[in-house]
Amino acid sequence: MSELDPASAFDATAWTAMFLGLFSVFASIGALRQRGAWQRLVAEVERSPALQMISGVAEMAAGAAIYLANPWLPGDILACVMKFIGGLMVLEALVVAGFSDIYFHFWLKNLAFMHRAWAIVTLLIGAALTVAGSLHFS
Repeated sequence: MSELDPASAFDATAWTAMFLGLFSVFASIGALRQRGAWQRLVAEVERSPALQMISGVAEMAAGAAIYLANPWLPGDILACVMKFIGGLMVLEALVVAGFSDIYFHFWLKNLAFMHRAWAIVTLLIGAALTVAGSLHFS
């Protein structure tokens, strides 16, 4: 009887895709249920330098964890996608830290007209990540 290698029993790519996907699905459901919720959230963050910094730090931590947990394996498309998403999150966190006034103003204007569209796109991306993550388990 062979013992399982703990490293091979844990699939970081599958778990990060599923957790990020589930979060995205439920965040978009909340946004669709409460019209204008994301716009109010962004407006609140835009008014508070403390919330801007906390948002940047939280996204930096999450993005770095996703980036570092997923190897760049050209044969594993999901791992590459997750590494790319983690890298984008890190870049966005840096933009939030350095240009939050411009960045949050951009999103406020954008969400005013396309709130439902962004929520639906987020729902679709989240569902795709959740399914891909669940199929990635071996």
